[in-house]
Amino acid sequence: MSEQIKRGASSALYRAVWRWHFVAGLLILPFVVILAVTGGIYLFKDEINDAAYSQLRFVTPTDGTRLSPSQITAAALASHPGRLTAYGPPAAADRSAQVKIVGEDGLQDTLYVDPYDGTVLGSLWDGGASGSPAMYVVRKLHSLEYVGWLGNRVIEAVAGWMVLLVGTGIYLWLPRGRQVGTVSIKAKCGRPWWRDLHAVTGLYTGLFIVFLAMTGLPWSSVWGGKFYDYAYQLGLGMPDGYWSNKPTSTVPVADAVDRAPWIMEKQPMPLSGAAEGVPQALDTVVATVENLGIVPGYALSMPKGPEGVFTASVYPDDVTRERVIHLDQYTGEVLYDAGLNDLGPLGWAAEWGISIHMGQAWGLANQIVLLLACAAMVGLCVSAAVMWWKRRPAGGIGAPQLPSDWRIPRALLVMAIAAGIFFPLVGLSMLVLAVIEFALYLSKRNRLQTT
Repeated sequence: MSEQIKRGASSALYRAVWRWHFVAGLLILPFVVILAVTGGIYLFKDEINDAAYSQLRFVTPTDGTRLSPSQITAAALASHPGRLTAYGPPAAADRSAQVKIVGEDGLQDTLYVDPYDGTVLGSLWDGGASGSPAMYVVRKLHSLEYVGWLGNRVIEAVAGWMVLLVGTGIYLWLPRGRQVGTVSIKAKCGRPWWRDLHAVTGLYTGLFIVFLAMTGLPWSSVWGGKFYDYAYQLGLGMPDGYWSNKPTSTVPVADAVDRAPWIMEKQPMPLSGAAEGVPQALDTVVATVENLGIVPGYALSMPKGPEGVFTASVYPDDVTRERVIHLDQYTGEVLYDAGLNDLGPLGWAAEWGISIHMGQAWGLANQIVLLLACAAMVGLCVSAAVMWWKRRPAGGIGAPQLPSDWRIPRALLVMAIAAGIFFPLVGLSMLVLAVIEFALYLSKRNRLQTT
């Protein structure tokens, strides 16, 4: 009898996990496709930008000396009057300089200047860290920021559910004494072929999908915000005493630069020691940060207001060389200079995770592996949709049946509570689904009682 009880409990747990895997997968399917497609494109943003805007981003090197930063920015301002906000020196001998200017219309544009003769090659609406308007759109679609605060939270919930779907999918794949748990596609056609394709794809790419989901969560509002706060409070992100007792403003670092270490983005910008005087010349500031050893590809942001600071920042493919330097705009004093190794353990780990997530850490190999993972995510969505379409009955969604009674397997309840604590928005969506499930159960029971 005890053996029958165990088998019954195992069967109930299996059915419950299958139902939730099915329902959650069906609900998040369109969002996973959006994440996978836009993420796969954004992995190659630099290559796409270089190909699409080669006439702006590349120049023909000459034997002559390159113009000074002040001469390059002067040429840009002569072509496009406005307020200089940032200067990006050429990252290589065949690269143009980038000058960011807020024009009279209040919009910020990036002007591309030949550093050898000062020719303005053209301009683009500034896409920030994305590098172009087109990649800016891809990035915003990837995070659903076009939908506002709700979009960010939806993507956060989807990322959490992706982790759970991988876990529940592996549980459903386990043999349990039957001819399941295949490691290759054995079926020849029909729904079994799609089932095998779905299972095998998930089996071999599950860890990559979990990695992408977890390393994307630091950008989220709820999970990422809590992770940021705990990391900082515990001294594991950006150690306390960040500015060494120097005065700070209310402007966060993220608003002053295109790209900074994730753990620094919410930290306040430092202030210059005085609110008046003669600012350092651009050529002097550039010479200072380059003498400090900042790597090519950096950008120098201009001070915002009389108390603002110069900020040089770089986020290269080699994350170990990322760096942020703040300089007093009047004295040129270095107020802060830090790189990856100056971050706490969680900040360091988050930076590495983000770098790999964006396909930067190990070059083309990194990009190809994650592109295949993105393709696998699309494949999982397609195979799931086809399986659902083939099994759905007329007038229904074809979800696995509700249990005949309303006993929730204890193992499932423990897993749901743990998942809800670790992924708060997943927990919230679980409660919504549970309410719907309970309503369906009551409806089914009432129909049985009246017949």
